[in-house]
Amino acid sequence: MALAGLDNIDLKLIIFGGKGGVGKTSCAIATAVALSEKYKTLLISTDPAHSVSDCLEQQIGFRVVKVNGAENLSAIEVVADEALAVFISEHQAELKKLLDTSTNLDNQDIEEMLSLSIPGIDEVMSFKTIIDFIDEGQFEKYVVDTAPTGHALRLISSPRLLDDWIKVAARMRWKYRYMITSFSGSYQQDEVDTFLLGLKRTVKRIENILKDQTRCEFIPVCIPEAMAIMETGRLLSALNQSEIIARQMIVNNVMQSEGCSFCIKRKVGQLPYLQEIDRVYGNLNTVEVPVFTNEIKGLDALYELKNVLFGEETIL
Repeated sequence: MALAGLDNIDLKLIIFGGKGGVGKTSCAIATAVALSEKYKTLLISTDPAHSVSDCLEQQIGFRVVKVNGAENLSAIEVVADEALAVFISEHQAELKKLLDTSTNLDNQDIEEMLSLSIPGIDEVMSFKTIIDFIDEGQFEKYVVDTAPTGHALRLISSPRLLDDWIKVAARMRWKYRYMITSFSGSYQQDEVDTFLLGLKRTVKRIENILKDQTRCEFIPVCIPEAMAIMETGRLLSALNQSEIIARQMIVNNVMQSEGCSFCIKRKVGQLPYLQEIDRVYGNLNTVEVPVFTNEIKGLDALYELKNVLFGEETIL
């Protein structure tokens, strides 16, 4: 079988996830390469390890750059700390006023608080960056390479985390609003209220696109090994709880050769796991990718993987 349905013009966001070491990055890049043959495509890495640069043999970093040798493909490696710094810089006035009017912190305390990293902010900033790119509309397809499963799940749950933060901030503002109303008899919305409302709209945009099967697709990547299969099961279960449905999956590193005793033993050893995948995930379109003799690195190797994922005669 081959990956299917990615040619839907309404489909904007394709997210790859799975256990560490199963080949998410190479599969994500090969998919982006395939899509770029027909669509203007942006490849986004949210993995702190940022293997995209290594796989493409090109330095990417936290800015959009053209991928050498792929005309319609650009890439960016999202750095959460830098994304947070940009966010704070752009909204420093609103954040300072929020803390100034809702807490007893002095200016020095506020400055120190804004300089601190916030637990869970990595995923929030990463997804906000993705949504900002989609809203800008400069590309037709957005392919996301995530970190191992735990990070991917936190990325998916980031709208709830941001929404919880907004609710706390709104409660803080309500006390301030009540005090102003009590003294002056009325309250006029200010830039902080506008800022919080904008964040709330960002949450809704993230949730809407994640749950819209016509605009978003999550593709898990697995290998025929016990731990990978179990982790894939937990990933799919968590996706279902978030109302995100996976329609297909990639099973990577499948031994097909019987040219040596090692190959034969490896193939026999993988068979029960492949049968389990077929039994448990038989409702998904499953694409098997054979073990490559060489490391998948550089565009030539990625084009070979692309041909396996999509078929040699048709791209999509």
